[in-house]
Amino acid sequence: MKGLFKSKPRTPVDIVRQTRDLLIYVSRSPDSRESKREEKMAELCKNIREIKSILYGNSEAEPVSEACAQLTQEFFRENTLRLLITCLPKLNLEARKDATQVVANLQRQQVQSRLIASDYLEANIDLMDILIAGYENTDMALHYGAMLRECIRHQTVARYVLESTHTKKFFDYIQLPNFDIAADAAATFKELLTRHKSTVAEFLSKNYDWFFSEYNSKLLESTNYITRRQAIKLLGDILLDRSNSAVMTRYVSSRDNLRILMNLLRESSKSIQIEAFHVFKLFAANQNKPPDIASILLANKSKLLRLFADLKTDKEDEQFEADKAQVVKEIAALGPRDPPL
Repeated sequence: MKGLFKSKPRTPVDIVRQTRDLLIYVSRSPDSRESKREEKMAELCKNIREIKSILYGNSEAEPVSEACAQLTQEFFRENTLRLLITCLPKLNLEARKDATQVVANLQRQQVQSRLIASDYLEANIDLMDILIAGYENTDMALHYGAMLRECIRHQTVARYVLESTHTKKFFDYIQLPNFDIAADAAATFKELLTRHKSTVAEFLSKNYDWFFSEYNSKLLESTNYITRRQAIKLLGDILLDRSNSAVMTRYVSSRDNLRILMNLLRESSKSIQIEAFHVFKLFAANQNKPPDIASILLANKSKLLRLFADLKTDKEDEQFEADKAQVVKEIAALGPRDPPL
């Protein structure tokens, strides 16, 4: 007889609705009976695991696109994402990991060829404030950081974060004493400054002075080796991107920037030297060097030529050798400027 009354399998929409109800319960009921609360929490964690399984598939089956679309539509129809983000600190570690993967996957799910997560986040952009502030909470930082990186795949979200006061906070987050959190913040910072080319170029042009002042003093001149290494690598990625050509021209016209780069070239770390070289070559290749840049390069000509003679990559790199030969040629050709007539 039992078999006749089998419960109907839950649809993706049912699971999301039930999850939403459970999240509302968890967010509102701090003082409810402990046993009931534990039971609801176990149910919630099981639901989040099930949502993850629908989106990612499992060992037995690949994800079904129709089920993913239904789940995604229901998830963003109401405030399930907001509830999941705000309730995350109340979940256990495994459920937090599952929830992080769910949020990440939902950013890529299309419904009728639209990324509906983008529309939802545009209307609920304050959620980014919660995710970014997560870097100040040791337990939540890596979960919120991973969610944040996925959210800034959407250009409107990236623009909001860049133009907010939050961008300045990353200069401190990158130097947090917890290595994993600092590395996560650095990964998010890189994503912010490299993914959406036109948004980044506009941001850097508008905010050039304060941004590079912070970048130089807090990152390139940091006492922390890893911070310096990541910062000089990212600086190269930014300046060598064609979208940022106007910013690059401005950067290589500054004697302060040149001084910092020349100090990085003298570091004992080979990897920092190599990355610094990729930025330094832009100063050397500039055919319209301001007089103070040209005179600094000329004053250090013999030192620079000696340094480049010894500078080699660990593996053979034809492009690096070609770039180095060109820089050496530019430096060697420097001579006193003709006096004005």
